[in-house]
Amino acid sequence: MRAVLVEEFGAPPRLTRVPDPAPAPHGVVVAVEATGVCRSDWHAWQGHDEDVVLPHVPGHELAGTVVAVGADVRGWRPGDRVTTPFVTACGTCPECAAGQQQVCRAQTQPGFTGWGSFADLVALDHADVNLVRLRADLPTSAAAALGCRVATAFRAVSDVGRVRPGEFVAVHGCGGVGLSAVAVAAAAGARVVATDLSPAARALATSFGAEHVVDPADGPVAAAVEHLTGGGAHVSIDAVGSPVTCEASVRCLRRRGRHVQVGLLPAAVGRPSVPMDRVIALELQVLGSHGMAAHDYPRLMSLVMSGAFPLGRLVGRELPLEAGPRALSELERPGTAGITVLRP
Repeated sequence: MRAVLVEEFGAPPRLTRVPDPAPAPHGVVVAVEATGVCRSDWHAWQGHDEDVVLPHVPGHELAGTVVAVGADVRGWRPGDRVTTPFVTACGTCPECAAGQQQVCRAQTQPGFTGWGSFADLVALDHADVNLVRLRADLPTSAAAALGCRVATAFRAVSDVGRVRPGEFVAVHGCGGVGLSAVAVAAAAGARVVATDLSPAARALATSFGAEHVVDPADGPVAAAVEHLTGGGAHVSIDAVGSPVTCEASVRCLRRRGRHVQVGLLPAAVGRPSVPMDRVIALELQVLGSHGMAAHDYPRLMSLVMSGAFPLGRLVGRELPLEAGPRALSELERPGTAGITVLRP
């Protein structure tokens, strides 16, 4: 099969031919029809994730069709159209037994612990626990985003941040996760303030339901959010994962506000300065959110199919698989509004 292969961290990957995967007894192989290019893939390419072993194929956000099924799989057959959370859970550990597969202690992750979806084919583990069936009327390119960015934002806003109608929600960063968080929060009846350095991303955030947008280049973001919300956000989401956005997210909260960290913060990007004195004095909550379990997808699918979430408009551009190396390198200097999707 064709795949985008990383042979040295940080060095240009290349499109080449590699052996086809075979399904594990509990797994499947999926023919990839669309795969998102995510900031997490950039971290993997740069060597920021200790689970990544070279040579490596990135990609964890996908939609496609099952083409091979392991002997122990019961619920899936070749021809099924699917996506999957980026955490492929084991299904048997204590966290999985409690329904919290997104923090499975024995998890695997395509594009991190194993080869991913920047390829014609990808192997996925524990299919009966992790696959999500896609409706025939859901466009493939948009469906790919459900595996990571949309599902991650949905759970971060709805379940971890517990956003309620009328609350002010600040979203820091308007890439795929951030735009999804804006749309989910707006659909929940929240009043959203979005921040991003890109004018195109800020414009898209407005079209996704943001009431206000803030350019970080104009001055301290926390002060701007406090002014626009009359005292600070009830919920603030760092959808970037940088020391600057993390600290701004905590500082822009009102009393008893809730900070949700979604963007990755690997040591290589620096450690944020979280003002714990402020956390204590204002009784702030500092929360982490890590994807979403497959069994939670029906709620997300209901939102998408209701039309309240503009999933199709999340895709900024579609590129062929051979453009994968270039698309990966462009994540270092974000400029394209919406997400980039590769079509093998």
